[in-house]
Amino acid sequence: MRIGRDRIASTTLLPDLYERAGFELLWTRPGAAAGLFAAVRGAEAHGLDPNDYHRPEIERLLAAGRLDAAQRVELDLLLSDALVRLAYHLIFGKVDPERLDPDWNGARDIDDLDPVDVLRRTIEAEDVAQAIAAFAPSHPVYARFQAALVRYRGFAAQGGFPPVPDGPKLAPGDQGTRVAVLRRRLAAEGDLPEAAAAGASFDAELEQAVKRAQARFGLEADGVVGRATLAALNVPAAARVDQIRLNLERARWVLHAVRGRLVLVDVAGFHLHLFDDDVTFTTRVVVGRPYRKTPTFRSAIRYLVLNPTWTVPPSILRKDILPAVRKNRGYLAAKKLRVIDARGLEVDPRTLDWAAAAAGRFPYQLRQDPGPDNSLGRIKFMFPNSHAVYLHDTPARELFGKTERAFSSGCIRVEDPLRLAVLLLDDPVTWSREALEQAIATGATRTVTLRAPVPVILMYWTLDVDPDGTVFFKRDLYARDPAVLVALDGDFSFRRRPIAGRATL
Repeated sequence: MRIGRDRIASTTLLPDLYERAGFELLWTRPGAAAGLFAAVRGAEAHGLDPNDYHRPEIERLLAAGRLDAAQRVELDLLLSDALVRLAYHLIFGKVDPERLDPDWNGARDIDDLDPVDVLRRTIEAEDVAQAIAAFAPSHPVYARFQAALVRYRGFAAQGGFPPVPDGPKLAPGDQGTRVAVLRRRLAAEGDLPEAAAAGASFDAELEQAVKRAQARFGLEADGVVGRATLAALNVPAAARVDQIRLNLERARWVLHAVRGRLVLVDVAGFHLHLFDDDVTFTTRVVVGRPYRKTPTFRSAIRYLVLNPTWTVPPSILRKDILPAVRKNRGYLAAKKLRVIDARGLEVDPRTLDWAAAAAGRFPYQLRQDPGPDNSLGRIKFMFPNSHAVYLHDTPARELFGKTERAFSSGCIRVEDPLRLAVLLLDDPVTWSREALEQAIATGATRTVTLRAPVPVILMYWTLDVDPDGTVFFKRDLYARDPAVLVALDGDFSFRRRPIAGRATL
């Protein structure tokens, strides 16, 4: 059905809504339509497009003055469909992550609520705009993203940032026109005090400002403006607005679920956060290389293993181990990997034809025994998934000192696994840090089950905003941002999946 240039998208929920209302007009209460229209205009604050919610057609009818019966019906339907669309996007997001990422399994419903009842209560609310705003995530991170959006739209409206001209590295002691532009550029975004924007010398104050900017861009904070720093500084303000918008969309995918105890792995930010309503613990992590991407999905941590063995996954066997063994027959011994047959017996690797070995026809497992050199370290955290991905310790501690930490084959290496274990087990009498260390010191492999499973979400963010408003733009490690932005700016559509037991919207 079309009204003017717009299509009514809700083909099931809207008929239910009007049927329960006896097919009467719904938007007759004074101020209700104006409240809905205010929420539509306010969709921009969420990084959404108000035109997705019939803004031009509603505006046309509201401005027409006295409406005839047919126009009143049209306006009522447009308002109701706009409410369904906007509420849906604030709750679930406009973009369907499953279309972009086949690994994503974060589909949600609206708990046990009746969607029709939710819509009716919203229409009847004293403040309709406020009732609609309540559909958005209430997590403080979402509000910080929104504040960043306002700020960077302001930068874009003022003409953006002064671009720093290309050229050789800029370092302390340098002077000249490019340094003068650099000062203005850093002052524009707040890394350098406005009072220090003038001048053409690279002094100690400017060096500290460069380091602050580098830290915000996820770069090594060395105080020298090289190619990577120059490129980050010269990203247009409008592109930063889009980066904030697409991460607001990602926030709508997951932040409704961030309540109670939850482990969230920020893949692009190389950090793990443990929530207990608020962040209670953060530690650095190492994630998959761009060609061995850590998948994004949700599960629940159910148990951990002390002194784990490591059985080489088929993908690593195929891509890494077999080629290495063909080049160096001493590779298995150096890595302390044993060959195990189907009966669980060890096989002498010297008796195997490694030149002919292929991962798909390799009838053995390669296993690394527990110990300080085990690839999983001394502890791993297990949550059911089809990717053979888990959290674990690592002997390669030096990697946590890197700014960009994408070195694994997909699993997540945790810098402080013992602290995470203590918090997840939540049993200070039986499983203090000292008790865990003593159990690990025995060298025995041991499984410890959590009192209750703790949800875990592996998520991909390219934005962070601190409580003080400092905005961190991360590198799009896996080049996922463009597809999200294209979908966010694309045509409106509903995801055709059941919502609270209903076939479709």
